[in-house]
Amino acid sequence: MKNIPEIENLVKLISKLPGLGPKSARRIILKLINNRSELIRPMLSSLNDLYKNISRCQSCGTLKSSLSGCNNCENTEKKYSKICVVEDISDQWSIENSSIYQGYFHILGGTISSSNNPRNEDLLIDSLVKRVVNDKIEEVIIATSATVEGQTTAFYIQDKLKDTKVAITKLAQGLPVGGEIENLDDGTLVSAFKNRHSLNEKKD
Repeated sequence: MKNIPEIENLVKLISKLPGLGPKSARRIILKLINNRSELIRPMLSSLNDLYKNISRCQSCGTLKSSLSGCNNCENTEKKYSKICVVEDISDQWSIENSSIYQGYFHILGGTISSSNNPRNEDLLIDSLVKRVVNDKIEEVIIATSATVEGQTTAFYIQDKLKDTKVAITKLAQGLPVGGEIENLDDGTLVSAFKNRHSLNEKKD
């Protein structure tokens, strides 16, 4: 099988996916080859639709379809007073799966000092401020990770929102140091949301 270019090229591509190496990639390819009609054909159609229609919303940072618009910030069926700010879309999915939070999301797309997003303007922080003002948001929940970069980003967001009247809260410190939101179990997420604390309490 190593002498077949089509297979080797696909092994290299699949191996780039999270948690998958060459050995796992070859098992996946064998499964696909043995189920051409049931898997390969519909998968090609779905991947083509994904490539053509799915993009990142320039307002809130989540994924949206060009066919239906953004289900997060353009949702007219439900109105919320809260925005939960996370670093990546995988964090949004983890929080949604926990069912602990009902409200809007704002996906930054990284952290201030992360190497893949060196410019602050790439993080959609200015658009967060606009959403808070335009949508009359009452609470911004900062759910960045407990890494140095995540904490730095949280402080920067707090500073950018200081001229608004919005309440700013942060997930409870039950998060492990260096922990990423997407890797936390539901119980930890539930506790972190229930015990979140204010960042804009007035000082004497």
